[in-house]
Amino acid sequence: MKLKIWLPILLIGLSLNLSAQESKKTVYVIVHGAWGGSYAFKKVDSILTAKGCKVYRPSLTGQGERAHLATADVNLSTHVKDVVNQILYENLYDVVLVGHSYGGMVITGVADSIPNRIKKMIYVDAFLPNDGESVATVFSGKMDGLIKSQTNGFLVPAWVKASQPIPKDVPQSLKTFTEILHLKRGVSSIPAQYVLTVAKGTVPEKDDFFSQAERARKRKIPVEVLEADHNPQVTAIVPFAELLYRVK
Repeated sequence: MKLKIWLPILLIGLSLNLSAQESKKTVYVIVHGAWGGSYAFKKVDSILTAKGCKVYRPSLTGQGERAHLATADVNLSTHVKDVVNQILYENLYDVVLVGHSYGGMVITGVADSIPNRIKKMIYVDAFLPNDGESVATVFSGKMDGLIKSQTNGFLVPAWVKASQPIPKDVPQSLKTFTEILHLKRGVSSIPAQYVLTVAKGTVPEKDDFFSQAERARKRKIPVEVLEADHNPQVTAIVPFAELLYRVK
């Protein structure tokens, strides 16, 4: 009889303890870059998870394992909604929102949509847009050739080949690069960190995203340089994961 009385109480206590432990975990939502997918951050995810963090890696519509959903109508707003819904439906709060490259456009839109859910933003060699900008306007001149060579509403850079084995980069809708980002709240006041990746033997000023790091400095956002190429999630996995954990 006593066991029957105490067992439910013990189970409730255990459940509350586990819930408390879960609530203390740092929650990361990592948004990949253009043409890529969440698969590229799998090893970084494993390292952060081993440190006791909770990691979500949404693949944007038309990319990664969601490549079968690709259409020329997919735009930046679609991708922002992908991540917003992941956060809302998983009921996440105090999120450390990480955006790599094109992902910087996405996380900026996400933070503008649900600022109460975001604890910190980390831009990794990423776009740091102002209101009224798109990838095409931020990188005006640098992407003109690629945009002019669009195929059926998709941008297909030279390294994206249909014959490559999965997982692989895939074509991406032109509209994701040309849609203007409209910020209802202006530039976000959420704490942020900028990570500029600079390949060994080169100088920061030559990096494609140096201008974005300079923009971060002007906004009083701390900037850290990581010795790596543009894809630290592939070429500098451990240092990159350690940096994400440290600046959270």
